[in-house]
Amino acid sequence: MELFKVLAYVFYVKRKIDLVYGGGSVGLMGLISKTVNDGGCHVLGQLPPFTRGICSSIVLTLKFGVLGGYGTMEELRYISGETFGEVRTVSDMHERKAAMAREADAFVALPGGYGTMEELLEMITWSQLGIHKKTVRNHSSTLKN
Repeated sequence: MELFKVLAYVFYVKRKIDLVYGGGSVGLMGLISKTVNDGGCHVLGQLPPFTRGICSSIVLTLKFGVLGGYGTMEELRYISGETFGEVRTVSDMHERKAAMAREADAFVALPGGYGTMEELLEMITWSQLGIHKKTVRNHSSTLKN
């Protein structure tokens, strides 16, 4: 996890890149959002009300976007404890993806689960359909580039 903290600092903080993501606060995304926020960059979480206090391993979308990232099974039970930066409540998962897609300049997938894979594939599909012209990169073990 220390490697991801260093990468978040180098990739986001040093380059002054803001983070838009699913709003979780544990595991990989919790670490990245805290590092980016502590470094003075804007952090925006998109969190449906039903995810407060339950499990998920959803995509992150950064201002230079990121998708994915979860911790242990125990951590997955609680994704929205302490949040960092601004958190907006969205009505459901569909609105969450649309909101993250609107706010992000690009998308990067980090290690995650089925939710990460689904969100990554949706961003790729939207690109293929011409819905957006943003960069999509996969750095997850879920799917190979």
